[in-house]
This record gives sequence, structure tokens and C-alpha cells, in this order.
Amino acid sequence: MTPKTTLTDGSPVTPDHREIDPRTGMQKGYVVLSAEERAKGFVRPVRRTYRHLKCKGVTTMGQALAETYARDPYFYSGTFCAHCGTHFPVGEDGEFVWDGTDEKVGT
Repeated sequence: MTPKTTLTDGSPVTPDHREIDPRTGMQKGYVVLSAEERAKGFVRPVRRTYRHLKCKGVTTMGQALAETYARDPYFYSGTFCAHCGTHFPVGEDGEFVWDGTDEKVGT
């Protein structure tokens, strides 16, 4: 069974959610696991801040995004760097670590 997802504001996922705002570099909306899915518990700590290994910039994400990573660390294939203003890969070969650790985001 596929877990239920929403956008970060709790609204349904829309076909255009990946459209990039040219002013910010961010997507129109970001998909997260639903509140019900996140309420089932976490397999990793809830962490909101990560560091981009390339630019050394630190980005802090919203709570629903952080809880989605904590519930399912492999849910995302990339994340946004607030300093570079664009998205980059996560995972074992990704470009981010959780701030204060050497643990790769998305693992």
C-alpha cells in the first residue's frame, strides 16, 4: 500500500507542484507524508537543519518535511539548498549532511 501524501500545507498534491518559482528557486509545493503517516512514528531523529557539502551553506526545513525524512529517510531524491538557490541530490551519493553530523541526508 502506498503511503498517503499531501503538500506541506496539508493540501492535495497537484500536478504542477514541481514548478520552480524563478525568484526563489523553490518548487510551488513540496510533497510530504500525510500527518496520519507521520503520526505512525519515526525511524530516525527529526532533524530540521542540513549542510550542503559543496557550498557549506546551512538550510532549515519545515517541520512536515523534517518529519517525513524521519519517518522515511529514503522518501526524497533531492533537497533544496537555500544558499545556492536550487535542488541537489540526497542519499549515499548526495551532497548534504545533517548539521552537526557526518550522516548523509536521505540515508
